[in-house]
Amino acid sequence: MHIIVCIKQVPDSAQIRVHPVTNTIMRQGVPSIINPYDLFALEAALRLRDKVGGEVTVLCMGPPMAEDALRKSLAYGADRAVLLTDRQFAGSDTLATSFALASAIKKIGQTWGVPDVVFTGKQTIDGDTAQVGPGIAKRLNLNQLTYVAQVTSFDVTTRTITVERRAEGGVQVLVTRAPALITMLDDTNEIRRGSLSDVLRAAQATVTKWSAADAGITQLDKCGLKGSPTVVKKVFAPPPREEKAHQLPTAGRSHEDLAESLINEIYSRRPGIEEQLIEQAASV
Repeated sequence: MHIIVCIKQVPDSAQIRVHPVTNTIMRQGVPSIINPYDLFALEAALRLRDKVGGEVTVLCMGPPMAEDALRKSLAYGADRAVLLTDRQFAGSDTLATSFALASAIKKIGQTWGVPDVVFTGKQTIDGDTAQVGPGIAKRLNLNQLTYVAQVTSFDVTTRTITVERRAEGGVQVLVTRAPALITMLDDTNEIRRGSLSDVLRAAQATVTKWSAADAGITQLDKCGLKGSPTVVKKVFAPPPREEKAHQLPTAGRSHEDLAESLINEIYSRRPGIEEQLIEQAASV
């Protein structure tokens, strides 16, 4: 069984600032990390490999420094790492990114075996679009399972995969055939602590580095800025709220009294909401 996990190296969003004059993101001095959502995908892939056997290949598109993220993935237990890096990819939006990654996945399939399952995180913290995973699935004609909370089973004989997917109002149990692409939800597992042997192997391993040509990409007009119809008009930090939080006194008061005070406070701050709530309740 062959499993591919797509990861991305992103700037730590907790330390990103927006320049007050130019309104551009200030990345200087901001450490890079593996996109946190991708770690849930990586752990799900490793658990699936542990159950049914096979290999896990981690794929990343980015600058040469993204090799650090791939080595960390190897330290967690991945078997192989591929870095797709080329100046042709600079400025890629989600459409160009999904094209490049899909092309690389095809090349990986030709080199080490066609993947049975491709994992991605549900989205990235620097883009928050959740478009790349479905874009890859569409380009590769893979069955698509999004917002998955748990992979419950994989039948090697019938090549069917069963997952639990979170949806409004409950959990969906879905069954499909491989090959499939799965986007994993956050807080669905916890990335393992790599073994000492994996850490040592990661430090000495050779990360395969592919340019656009190495990945078999000939349509360069679909890569980078040329293949990116998305245009970012403006980046800005939201203005701070002028209204401060109001705290109700709680000393010596019952829960019922606090609840009544809170409701009255909401009614006083939002005139008319009481009538709206009464109308909504009456229409149910």
